[in-house]
Amino acid sequence: MERMELHITGDAAADKLLSDDAFALLTGMLLDQQVTMESAFAGPEKIRTRLGSLDPSAIADHDPAGFIEVFKERPAVHRFPGSMAGRVQALAETVHSDWNGDAASIWTRGNPDGPEVLRRLKALPGFGEQKARVFLALLGKQCGLQAEGWREAAGHYGEEGSYLSVADIVDPESLVKVRASKQAAKAAAKAAKSSNA
Repeated sequence: MERMELHITGDAAADKLLSDDAFALLTGMLLDQQVTMESAFAGPEKIRTRLGSLDPSAIADHDPAGFIEVFKERPAVHRFPGSMAGRVQALAETVHSDWNGDAASIWTRGNPDGPEVLRRLKALPGFGEQKARVFLALLGKQCGLQAEGWREAAGHYGEEGSYLSVADIVDPESLVKVRASKQAAKAAAKAAKSSNA
């Protein structure tokens, strides 16, 4: 699978780790809630720097209280260090035990089609429907995933030329467009909620 250089965080070391390490990319996606995309996807590099490794078995085996401290160290990995540290450890445990520590095999083992990759992603701790679809779109648009039907399985995140998620960020300009579409979606959801109240 041909990998592109990812440009998500604005930090060269963090982006290189995301480009080179499938588990780092998966972890960044997991952290992408209630913080900016750049902050979420910079998290794996902070973890790697502080622990000396981003190996799923090392993270899974780490003392949970100590792992929360890794998250709390400034700059914090996430604004909810306790719950997110637990989720990252659960993800690491699943990748270690179900996928032999190789996160990329989630989307490569047995040459799965798009719907199967989506099913595998949704089975991961912390990955709901939307997060799994966004990540599938990221794999297809930027990481060279060739799985048949990935665009359809990713839903509107898979559409060519869309600026809906991290899957569409390739440079500062596209980041601005994605941020604007996310804010518009949030505003629309808020308006819909208040009109139903």
